[in-house]
Amino acid sequence: MDAIDEQIVADLTRNARVSYAELAGRVLLSRNAVRQRIERLERQGHIAGYTIVRAGDDTGDVVSALVFVYRQDRLRGGDVLAALKRIPEVVICEILSGDFDIMVRLEAPSLERVRGIWEDIAKMPGVLDTVTALTLSSVVNRQRGRRSSAVED
Repeated sequence: MDAIDEQIVADLTRNARVSYAELAGRVLLSRNAVRQRIERLERQGHIAGYTIVRAGDDTGDVVSALVFVYRQDRLRGGDVLAALKRIPEVVICEILSGDFDIMVRLEAPSLERVRGIWEDIAKMPGVLDTVTALTLSSVVNRQRGRRSSAVED
């Protein structure tokens, strides 16, 4: 990502409905060039989705789960990582040493959505098996507001 991509992502973060024309004026490119950049950012996983927030619906209730993923081939499992990056509810994805290959933290609005994501992960080509644990309560959480650049690259 270059500085123009960063500006586009920042503007979309503030307002995902901003027009290509308005973005183009801000970054001094044509509308078509902005559209192509946004499509590329989506393909690369830098933009994983757009979120709707309804007024008065900010309860903050989420279902959290950890999904430990075993890949068929640790060294050639990049497709699994790319697919995980495209799931908006994946808030953390880390490659591990030891028994598990990948640890994924999900935050979803419902248990049904967690189950659906788990099913999608389990069906991914290259995934051998998964182990899932639901979060019952949070005692310490110092991650809020921090982002790991390693997962986003």
